[in-house]
Amino acid sequence: MAEFSQKRGKRRGDEGLGSMVDFLLANARLVLGVGGAAVLGIATLAVKRFIDRATSPRDEDDTKGDSWKELSLLKATPHLQPRPPPAALSQPVLPLAPSPSAPEGSAETDPEVTPQLSSPAPLCLTLQERLLAFERDRVTIPAAQVALAKQLAGDIALELQAYFRSKFPELPFGAFVPGGPLYDGLQAGAADHVRLLVPLVLEPGLWSLVPGVDTVARDPRCWAVRRTQLEFCPRGSSPWDRFLVGGYLSSRILLELLRKALAASVNWPAIGSLLGCLIWPSMVSEELLLEVQHERLELTVAVLVAVPGANADDRLLLAWPLEGLAGNLWLQDLYPVEAARLRALDDHDAGTRRRLLLLLCAVCRGCSALGQLGRGHLTQVVLRLGEDNVDWTEEALGERFLQALELLIGSLEQASLPCHFNPSVNLFSSLREEEIDDIGYALYSGLQEPEGLL
Repeated sequence: MAEFSQKRGKRRGDEGLGSMVDFLLANARLVLGVGGAAVLGIATLAVKRFIDRATSPRDEDDTKGDSWKELSLLKATPHLQPRPPPAALSQPVLPLAPSPSAPEGSAETDPEVTPQLSSPAPLCLTLQERLLAFERDRVTIPAAQVALAKQLAGDIALELQAYFRSKFPELPFGAFVPGGPLYDGLQAGAADHVRLLVPLVLEPGLWSLVPGVDTVARDPRCWAVRRTQLEFCPRGSSPWDRFLVGGYLSSRILLELLRKALAASVNWPAIGSLLGCLIWPSMVSEELLLEVQHERLELTVAVLVAVPGANADDRLLLAWPLEGLAGNLWLQDLYPVEAARLRALDDHDAGTRRRLLLLLCAVCRGCSALGQLGRGHLTQVVLRLGEDNVDWTEEALGERFLQALELLIGSLEQASLPCHFNPSVNLFSSLREEEIDDIGYALYSGLQEPEGLL
C-alpha cells in the first residue's frame, strides 16, 4: 500500500510537471518560435529526467535505454540559426514579409509558416572532372617534397658508395645512381620510394648471358650470368669469381654479403646525424631496403645490385630474392624500357598515358582490395592501350580510365597479363585465385560506379 501511494504521488507530481511543461511550451512557441520551443522542451525534459533520477532508483538497463534515446533526440534536433530576443514579451510577433517570388496572399493564408533552411544542391561532377580533382588532390606531389627526397637519396648514395669502396676495395662497383619513378615523373601520391642502382663492373669477354628458359629453372623472367674463358683466364682471375656457383655468378650469395654489411657494418646513426634524418636497414624484407625518416617525409631506398649493359639491347639485370631453382639467377628489370616507351608515346602525340598510369597507381594505392596490383601490372595495361591509335588528349582521360578498368577485368577473368616486352611472362602468375576474385570484384564495382574509386 505504501508503494502504491508512493507511485500515485509520483504520478501526480509528473502530471503537475507535465502541465507546467505544456504551459511553458505553448507560450514559448509564440515568443521563441518553433526552433526555440524545441530547444526549451529538450532542456525541460533534461531537468525532469534529472529530478526523476534523483528521487527514484533506476535500473541499469533503463538508464542505458534512456541515454541513447536522448542522444538520438538531440541529434535529430535541427540546428537553426539563433533568433534575436524580442524587445518586450507583450510585443506581438510580426508576420514574416512575403518573398518577392511568392504569390500574393501566401503570407495571409498561412502566417505561421517559417522559412525552411534549404541546403545547396550537390554538384554533379562528371567522371572527367572527378579524375582531374583526384589528380590534383591525391596524385600530384609537392615540388619541395620531391626535391627533398632526391637530395636525401643522392646523399645516401654518396655515403654508401664510399662505404662499399672502403669495405670491399677488391670489388669494382660503378657509380651509385638513384633513380626510379620519382625521377621520371611516374610517382603518385608521395615521394616515398627511390631506387638506388649499385652496378657491377664485369670484365668484358669473361661473362655472357644465358636466357632463363635455357637453364634448369626454365624461368622466362630471369637470366644467368655465366663465367667464360676459363681456359685462358682461370677461376680467380676476376674478383667476382668468389660468387660463382656452378660456373655462374650467383645473385643470392652477393645479396647475402651485402645484406650483412648493411645490417651490421654501416654506422647508420652517424650517417643519419650528418644528413639530418634517421636511417636504418629493413630487416623484414629480403630485399636490400633502407628506411629513412625525415621530419618532413618518410622514404624507402631500394638498393638494387645490377648488371647493366651486358649485351647489345642494354638490358638491366637485378640481384633479386628469387625462390627455388631461380635463386642464383638475375631478374630482368624492364622498368627503364617501359618508362622510356611511355615517354616516347606521349611525346609523339602530346598524350596522357603517363597521367593515366599515375591515376591508376593512386587508385590502387588507396584501395586495400586493389593493393595486389602493383606498378608493373598497371604499366602493362597502359602500354597495351597506349599503342592503339586513339584519342589520348586530356578530354578523353575519363574514357581511357574506364577502358583500362575493362582491360584489367578481362585479364583477371583469364588470369593472364602478358608482359609488354616479354609476352612469355604472365604477371598474374603469382596471384592466388582468391586474390584474383577479390581484385576482380573491386574493379567490377568500380566500373559500375567509377566515383567510388576516387
